[in-house]
Amino acid sequence: MAFSLSKLLGSKTPEVKSQSGDTVEAIIRDVENRPYGVAENNVLFAGLNELGGYFFFQTVIVGQLHVKSKTGASLFFIGNDLEMKLDSDTLEFESEYSDIKGRSVTKIDFQIEESDIKQLENRKPNSVELKLKKQNILFTKYVVSDGEE
Repeated sequence: MAFSLSKLLGSKTPEVKSQSGDTVEAIIRDVENRPYGVAENNVLFAGLNELGGYFFFQTVIVGQLHVKSKTGASLFFIGNDLEMKLDSDTLEFESEYSDIKGRSVTKIDFQIEESDIKQLENRKPNSVELKLKKQNILFTKYVVSDGEE
């Protein structure tokens, strides 16, 4: 999974900077990767990665979430016959401000076992909940509309 950092942080064009309010739709339009889930003020981009035989579920949250953590985070997958918890790979992470006012980018990697990957592939989650510090963000699975692709 490769993220274009310039696309995640936002464009420096005057048109984008003049937008008065950042919305989920604007984030989806600005970032070239397909969203994994959406919440009221944030968009979750995610994918699996493997490094040296270890698997990671990489996430990038773009939106109003701005956090500095020293206690880590948990990610909960919820679906039909599916409840899975992943813990962040590191306890410390910090959001970065974007060029677009009110938008931040938060990157968090989560440890995942190969058996859990198979479970996620076989039982599709309907939602994903991110728990960190005193915040819980519920992302619903992003569904591509007929006009998109």
